[in-house]
Amino acid sequence: MIPISDNIRCRSQPIINYWLIGINIAVFLWELKLDFSGELGYFVNSWGLIPAQISGAITNALFFNNAAWIIVIWRAFALLFGIFLHGSFSQILGNLLFLWVFGKTVENILGHRRYLGFYLASGVMTGVIQILAEPSLIVPLIGANGAIAAILGAYVMKFPKAKIDTILPLIIVYIPIQLPAVFYIFWWFVQQLFYGIGSLNIPPLGVNQSTVVFLGQIVGLLIGAAFMRLKK
Repeated sequence: MIPISDNIRCRSQPIINYWLIGINIAVFLWELKLDFSGELGYFVNSWGLIPAQISGAITNALFFNNAAWIIVIWRAFALLFGIFLHGSFSQILGNLLFLWVFGKTVENILGHRRYLGFYLASGVMTGVIQILAEPSLIVPLIGANGAIAAILGAYVMKFPKAKIDTILPLIIVYIPIQLPAVFYIFWWFVQQLFYGIGSLNIPPLGVNQSTVVFLGQIVGLLIGAAFMRLKK
């Protein structure tokens, strides 16, 4: 199923959503350039979220070296920057498609500035939960999955009965249908299983190879739903 639009009319242009989509695309194009030159592995392992690096830096700062807090701050920047990195063509296409369909409506509800803060904060919070869940993980966790899951959770909480215009691909035939917004909570997790398609070459261990990736999706959905619930 491919969502293409919803039936909620927006009062203003989703400027922040457009910028977020553009930034994600620009960063992915940069990743492709690095992939061709053989530098992508170093780049992702330097700027992606690696729980073991952050938990190790915090332990060192707390018990051994107070000056190590500088390293903690630098490592923690990966919580933010890692949101804009993606490990495969299928991951970025899936994420940006959901962002395009659901993000514009959530931005219309929250306003531009609050929507940007919500997006970034949701991505960072899901990253923190992933660190707490598996602090010794040495594989980078990257992607906007947590932030976009939060947007989906907020959308479904606000508009559970909204209809999503969807294309159902059947080999070479594409059938237009409408599905309830709540269906896409299920489909969000299904499409995660295909995010390995079109993977970039990211040595030495690849990316997102842990069950905490799915935990981040669940946390993101709950964050979005709770935020929209409290907003009422």
